[in-house]
Amino acid sequence: MASSSSSSSARGELEKMGIDQLKALKEQADLEVNLLQDSLNNIRTANARLESAAGALNDLSLRPQGKKMLVPLTASLYVPGTLDEADKVLVDIGTGYFIEKTMEDGKDYCQRKINLLKSNYEQLFEVLAKKKSVADEAGMVLQSKVRQLQAATTS
Repeated sequence: MASSSSSSSARGELEKMGIDQLKALKEQADLEVNLLQDSLNNIRTANARLESAAGALNDLSLRPQGKKMLVPLTASLYVPGTLDEADKVLVDIGTGYFIEKTMEDGKDYCQRKINLLKSNYEQLFEVLAKKKSVADEAGMVLQSKVRQLQAATTS
């Protein structure tokens, strides 16, 4: 019930604005919606990479020491290698820095990052929904005012 009264008061505030103000508000809200959608896409991409890394760590922990395998240097370049120490991994913590962690700490690190990204995604999604609502509402009020102005000038 509080949301309907706040939405009606927001609509009332929008009704008081002029056409230029409404256009500016709609453009600003649309810009923010696009930026938030880009951020959500980036979070999805990062989450997919972390889940892939967590899966790779899980797979690596199951392999015996001395096992021959292909080691990825880039996304498309692999070189042959041998698993030396399966209980230690290097974790990329960003900007080219790596730290050595145990396998369990590496898995824990990935899981914490995945949980953080999911939380951020949910928060951004809520903000996006609110901004989209503002943009839609401003667009409807703007269209209404333009129609009223056109009706007044044709009369």
